[in-house]
Amino acid sequence: MFTARVITVSDRSYRGEREDLGGPLVRDILTGAGYAVDRIVVVPDEEAEIRRALIDAADNKVALIVTTGGTGFAPRDVTPEATAAVCQRLVPGIPEAMRAASLAITPRAMLSRAAAGIRDGSLIINLPGSPKGARENLEAVLPALGHGLEILRGRPMDCAVKTP
Repeated sequence: MFTARVITVSDRSYRGEREDLGGPLVRDILTGAGYAVDRIVVVPDEEAEIRRALIDAADNKVALIVTTGGTGFAPRDVTPEATAAVCQRLVPGIPEAMRAASLAITPRAMLSRAAAGIRDGSLIINLPGSPKGARENLEAVLPALGHGLEILRGRPMDCAVKTP
């Protein structure tokens, strides 16, 4: 079982003006997939705050860090920039797969700026802020994440073995 943390990026949720619906949904999906979610953190759309939350999770050895929110075109949508700033290596295939799956549902998926990357032994993935978008994007990549985390965490793996 891998650990996970959910970081909701939303000015309004941070200020208590809007209930965070995306964070609890992502937590429930991850828990249902066997991840041990330690908590949901809500931060404002401030790059420094997002970076701090990501670094804190990675420093605490959380395997999977999932953000929701801040991936669009609005001037305050800076989650991808914060993610890129704290990652040592980017993982472009994850957001590419999410956008490809979402494009089958809506042409607006191409407007997502979501990123994914690695910081030390943690995998960071950005999801959209809408609960519907967060669910669709996470479910598109969830089946492959365990394998990636196994490799990232240095567990013995045989990548040539087919999985069901």
